Amino acid sequence: MPPINQFFPPCPTFVEQHIPDLTGRVAIVTGATSGVGFEAATILYSKNATVYVAARSPDKASKAIATIKDSPECAGSRGALEFLSLDLSDLRSIKASASEFLQRQDRLDILIHNAGVMRPPAGSKTNLGHDLEMGTNCLGPFTFNSLLLPLLRHTAASAPKDSVRVVWLSSFIEYGVVREGFAFDEHTGAPAILKASMENYMQSKVGNLFLASEMAKRFGGDGILSLSVNPGLMKTELQRHGPAIQGAIMGVVFKPPRYGAYSELFAALSPEVTASKNGAFIIPWGRFGPIPAHIKMALSPMSDGGTGGAEKFWAWCEKETAAYR
Repeated sequence: MPPINQFFPPCPTFVEQHIPDLTGRVAIVTGATSGVGFEAATILYSKNATVYVAARSPDKASKAIATIKDSPECAGSRGALEFLSLDLSDLRSIKASASEFLQRQDRLDILIHNAGVMRPPAGSKTNLGHDLEMGTNCLGPFTFNSLLLPLLRHTAASAPKDSVRVVWLSSFIEYGVVREGFAFDEHTGAPAILKASMENYMQSKVGNLFLASEMAKRFGGDGILSLSVNPGLMKTELQRHGPAIQGAIMGVVFKPPRYGAYSELFAALSPEVTASKNGAFIIPWGRFGPIPAHIKMALSPMSDGGTGGAEKFWAWCEKETAAYR
């Protein structure tokens, strides 16, 4: 079970009043039309950032942008809010989305991979045949991230030290994962599709932790910080496929989405996050947290005594997305 202080974390210490003016800085928040992403985009815009609401639905994005602009906390913002069409479940469309952004901006300071899908109907697939959770939660963000990497590097070359950051959404990785933390199909080398729906979802969340760690190792030398985040227990649209009783309980017990935004924005903006913390795992509502020992083993290559799981997963993502980058 997850540590009790992740179920019932202390009050957040990095909130709106701690975030500096973000004039001139550019951020992308995927899945920002509702829930945690919406709250993160709202706070960033209120601090004068240029924020791209990256989502599938233009109508939902338009409503979200209007709501943010009309909110009292954003009155007088000198930032900008823009829609960026992005469907992470369709690898074939992501290059066009990244190209559109690259045509419109010459910098990218913050990239928050917030969007995801949780426990869709059993057997759900992307249009290319990948498991829907693994495709949407890992392969899509990996592709988008790869296409934006040159701009992240370019921005880091002149931006303040440690300010260019990529945030990958993980979860309570102590709970609901297979015994080894991540399972590969022994015949194909691909991530196994697990029968238990929560284990299958959690495997994609461990995958995001793998990607954050590997990105930190590979591109930390370019001045880019990459972190994974357990945003915390909240009631959001992510649970829309769950049973009604689950939703009712969550509505009483769980925190509102803004608390999850505090977790994300600690990773994206806190001065406590420095190069020495690159690859760290952030827990609610904005603290450095431990990685379970069996998952931590996968972050190290076999040559260093680890299992090499993170390297293997990165290589699989590279292979599966090569044609779309």
